[in-house]
Amino acid sequence: MYNLKISSLERYPRMHLLLCTLYLARAIQASPTANTTTTSMDSVGAPSFTNRTMWSIVSSSALTLFACIYSAIHPNIPSPRDGLLRILWRRIGMVIMALIAPELIATWAIRQRLCARSLTERFKDSGHFSSRHPQDRSDNNECADVPEEQYELQVKDEDRESTQTLVAHAQGYEGTPRGSAAERCKKWLKAWISEESEDYAWTDTHSFFVLMGGFMLYFEGKPYHTLSPDQLLDMIKNGSISAPILSAKQIHDKSKGNAISKGLVILQVAWFVLQLISRAIYHLETTQLETGTLAFAVLSFITYAAWWNKPLNVRCPHPVYWTSTKSKLEMYDFDDDYLVDGIADKPKIVQIFRSTFITLFELLALDDDNFTHEKLQVPMFDGSIRVDDLNKNILIISGFFMATIFGGIHCIAWFFAFPTYPEQVLWHISAVAIIAVPWFGLFFVFLSTTFPENSVLQDLMLWITVFMPPPLYITGRIILLVLMATTLRNLRPDAYQTMLWTSLVPHL
Repeated sequence: MYNLKISSLERYPRMHLLLCTLYLARAIQASPTANTTTTSMDSVGAPSFTNRTMWSIVSSSALTLFACIYSAIHPNIPSPRDGLLRILWRRIGMVIMALIAPELIATWAIRQRLCARSLTERFKDSGHFSSRHPQDRSDNNECADVPEEQYELQVKDEDRESTQTLVAHAQGYEGTPRGSAAERCKKWLKAWISEESEDYAWTDTHSFFVLMGGFMLYFEGKPYHTLSPDQLLDMIKNGSISAPILSAKQIHDKSKGNAISKGLVILQVAWFVLQLISRAIYHLETTQLETGTLAFAVLSFITYAAWWNKPLNVRCPHPVYWTSTKSKLEMYDFDDDYLVDGIADKPKIVQIFRSTFITLFELLALDDDNFTHEKLQVPMFDGSIRVDDLNKNILIISGFFMATIFGGIHCIAWFFAFPTYPEQVLWHISAVAIIAVPWFGLFFVFLSTTFPENSVLQDLMLWITVFMPPPLYITGRIILLVLMATTLRNLRPDAYQTMLWTSLVPHL
């Protein structure tokens, strides 16, 4: 009889799965609910509450903070000579910078986004990257008018038949209103399942890729120099190299991130924000740690959106080989000055500040041989990224408003309970400093323009602008980070209460 049951289960695996499911459901139903207290259900629709522990408060905030910062940072491609330890320390340095000044990372991401859009238009207008298929490019790197029928003959019969079947299935429904959601879904499906999805035209993804050092010039079989956008276009125009044949899908294949990983991070942040909103609705105490994490989440979301098309953690650049027999390498400017382009035309005090800032970043990455491998990689804060005047103004305004938003979110905890009164005052001062210090620096910049050029008063204003706001801002950030942890030692009882639904929604 026992053998008969076993054989029956083997013959019917679905029955086996059903029995296991029923058993687990019964066990879950019979098990006591741990650590749960329910509020009065006097009124219909009253929420159910449960207790949470200190560990759950810290772990949810820490995981959300880690997911926001670590996943939002998209580093540039390292040098081929960099080892794992150097890459790790550089990543740690970027995380530390994101903890101290997340709005600077967000502003830099927006700057790269604006530059990537302008580069996309520029590369498309050049005529070397406007074709959708690599077969459409002639030997002199110009777009040749190849009939679509000729390209179709190069597609394998079985691939074409399967593609046509899928496209026909996507277009199978007649009478769908134009512009409807179904029509947009069919267009999206057709783009992904047809042969045109392998698009070799230049996109924003290509622009991000070249900005992060994605194209490496190889000379005599060895890596010679990372190509900037200007150098890449000039070499293609002069016939020194062939236009890289690389689609956006191939670039994304190099990336360590995808829609699923990004979606999981967004889901975690959405859960965290919704449970904070629910706590405010039901007047439950929110900790300073959760408030600070919310501020990081908002700016990380902006950074995430700006770098959405930027590949994540690409380790190897795409090789571009020197093919010219007429031109020489000496005709191109391979000086590393382009890495800090834009500093030389600034006032001397600004040059000192920018150079110090870049050097400090390299020190955070423990790069003991400074700038040794710069020609084989692009620094994270690459000075060659240019924006036009309109985008520059947008960038400046965005940076200051993001600092205001970041400090304003910390001001939400203005009337929260603090263990001591001095800690509350320190939180207030630091939150206001995060908001006011950037505008304070901007005020002195405008004030310096009212004085004669190279005068003592103008130099004084610039010195105040460069050397006063950064220490004040960093001090305020460190104080807020410390208070986010120390205020957890004495929480009110309702801080340990939470809505029951928050434990049912999937999250980290």
